[in-house]
Amino acid sequence: MSVFDQASVPDPSPELLQRAAGVRRAAMALGQCSDQQRREALLAMAAALEAHAEAIVAANRADLEAAAADGLAQALVARLKLDHVKLAGAIEGVRQLAALADPLGQRQLHTELDAGLVLERVSVPLGVVGVIFEARPDAVVQIASLAIRSGNGAILKGGREAARSCAAILAALQQGLSGTAVSPEALALLTSREESLALLKLDGLVDLIIPRGSNALVRFIQDHTRIPVLGHADGICHLYVDQDVDIPQAVRIAVDAKTQYPAACNAIETLLVHRAVAPAFLAAAIPALTAAGVELRGDAAAQALGIAGGATEDDWRTEYSDLILAVKVVDDLEEALAHIARYGSRHTDAIATRDDAIAERFLRAVDSAGVYRNCSTRFADGFRYGFGAEVGISTQTLPPRGPVGLEGLVTYRYRLRGEGHIAADYASGQRQFSHRALPL
Repeated sequence: MSVFDQASVPDPSPELLQRAAGVRRAAMALGQCSDQQRREALLAMAAALEAHAEAIVAANRADLEAAAADGLAQALVARLKLDHVKLAGAIEGVRQLAALADPLGQRQLHTELDAGLVLERVSVPLGVVGVIFEARPDAVVQIASLAIRSGNGAILKGGREAARSCAAILAALQQGLSGTAVSPEALALLTSREESLALLKLDGLVDLIIPRGSNALVRFIQDHTRIPVLGHADGICHLYVDQDVDIPQAVRIAVDAKTQYPAACNAIETLLVHRAVAPAFLAAAIPALTAAGVELRGDAAAQALGIAGGATEDDWRTEYSDLILAVKVVDDLEEALAHIARYGSRHTDAIATRDDAIAERFLRAVDSAGVYRNCSTRFADGFRYGFGAEVGISTQTLPPRGPVGLEGLVTYRYRLRGEGHIAADYASGQRQFSHRALPL
């Protein structure tokens, strides 16, 4: 990752500290806004994006031209592109978010500890999130809208390849916010390499960092900040084709999971096929995948069944983000599970099978954020889940896990209301706790 490779992390400049403090102040005020005020802010943001659509798409074309001249990797070029159709989808996501239930002020626990001493746990914003991403300028739309809806400020840093697009988008969003109860200062865009690195030292001003990009980007951030990091380093997703399978259906799933958007982190990189069905399945899958432009690399058994390229140990560990697919023939479900456990990234893995027992074993045994039956791994997406958008996908075991939407951007606070109660009375036995559950 060019910006971060071998880089040292500088101390934040006075200017960056001032901007970050401004975002935090705006975030504190945002957290006090009503549900209706935050809804109206999102609708104003969506309208502003529509009004500035031509300027945003033009800025993106300039970024694409510069990327082509610089020889940017094809996978990043695919993520960088933001045409009218893709922008319209992002805007629809903003409006979908505005329509979702308010994630703030939700009472999660309500207990009477004793007469007149009542405890509740209520959802509140995190504060300020810092998001660092490569390419994908539409991420600015998703992150900004999720942040505002959940009452959080956001400091964003896109890759230099998307600089024009990100600036045009943020300008539109801030203009949309200018006529609402939400301050435009709740959103900030970093533009320089030094600022993006110094962001990692803004503990106390930034509450969570979310990296969206390459393995190198995520690992660098995890290793160079004291701020909590949410994200995933790899997207090595698998499709296992069981012996009892609807072959035409499984072929369609495989083609979609690999080719619908190969640069996405939820595209499959390895296809595992049960030995008993491998001849029939590969006879149908090889021409379908080849026709879609996929380069196939197989183990010895897969090559014997018609796959031209050979796969090495490295192929099982590689996130191609391209039209390349590794294929392995396995003896049974257990071998498939062992392969996924060894090489998978705990992102999203799927099984194609008609056998209910086998499917349940797979769904229970695979320790990934998303585990699917008879459908494409490309459904691992916040918008497709109905979250409106996502700030990223987390493969960590602790929540939030999978596509992170509004619920992943809130925490909770315990509130205790009493009438002069003191702990000494309970320690001495003068009073007793009741711990009576109250309605939420």
